[in-house]
Amino acid sequence: MEKTSLSFTQKIQARWHQGTQVCIGLDPFPERFPEHVSSILEFNRAIIDSTADLACCYKPQFAHYAAVGAEDQLKQTIA
Repeated sequence: MEKTSLSFTQKIQARWHQGTQVCIGLDPFPERFPEHVSSILEFNRAIIDSTADLACCYKPQFAHYAAVGAEDQLKQTIA
């Protein structure tokens, strides 16, 4: 049997129907990070790992990453 992958919209709808209806913004302000957090990527991973069972999706704000030259960390977060 051929396995088809779900579109982004189908994935969100599936999560929504499972009861996870929260979209979490990933708008990092590095100057506000706790001292033990060394990068935006590390911060994002901690947020995603601790909210994966609650979130329907995540929305990174590109401007926050571009403002500090962290576009590569945004790409890694998305991956």
